[in-house]
Amino acid sequence: MNKLLASLLATLFVSAAFAQAPVATTAPATPAVVKAEVKADKANAAASKAEVKVDMKADAKVEKAEAKASETKADAHQDAAKAKTAAHAKTAKAKPKAHAKAVKNEVNEAVKADAKTDKAVANADAKVEKVKVDAAGDKAIAKIETKTIKAEGKADVKAATGK
Repeated sequence: MNKLLASLLATLFVSAAFAQAPVATTAPATPAVVKAEVKADKANAAASKAEVKVDMKADAKVEKAEAKASETKADAHQDAAKAKTAAHAKTAKAKPKAHAKAVKNEVNEAVKADAKTDKAVANADAKVEKVKVDAAGDKAIAKIETKTIKAEGKADVKAATGK
C-alpha cells in the first residue's frame, strides 16, 4: 500500500513539473503554410463527408436487404402453410380405404414444403450476409481513402513549413 501511495505521489509531482514547463513557441505561419492548412482542412472535410455518405448508403443497403429477406422468409412460411393445409384437406376428404396413403402423402407434402421453406430462408440469409460483407468492404475502403487524404494534407502542410 505504501509503495502504491508513494508512486501516486511521485506521479503527481512529475505531472505538476511538466505542466509548468514552458511551451515551445512555433514560428509564425507563412502564407504558404496557411494556404496548405486551409487546403488540407477542406480536403479533410470533403473526405469525411464522403466517408459518412458511403457509410449511410452501405447501412441503407443492409437494411433494405434485411427487409427483403424478412419478406421472403414470411412468404416462404406462408407458402408452406398453404401447402400443408391443402395436403391436410386432401387427407380429410380421403375415403377410409385410401386414408393411409393420404396420410403418407400429407406427410410427404409437409416435408417438401418445410424443405422448400428452409432453402428459401437459407438463400435469404446468404443474400443478407453478402450485402453485409459488401457494405463492410465499402466502409473500410472509404475509411482508408479518408485516412489517405488526411495524410496527404499533413504532408502538404509539412512540406509548406519546410519552404
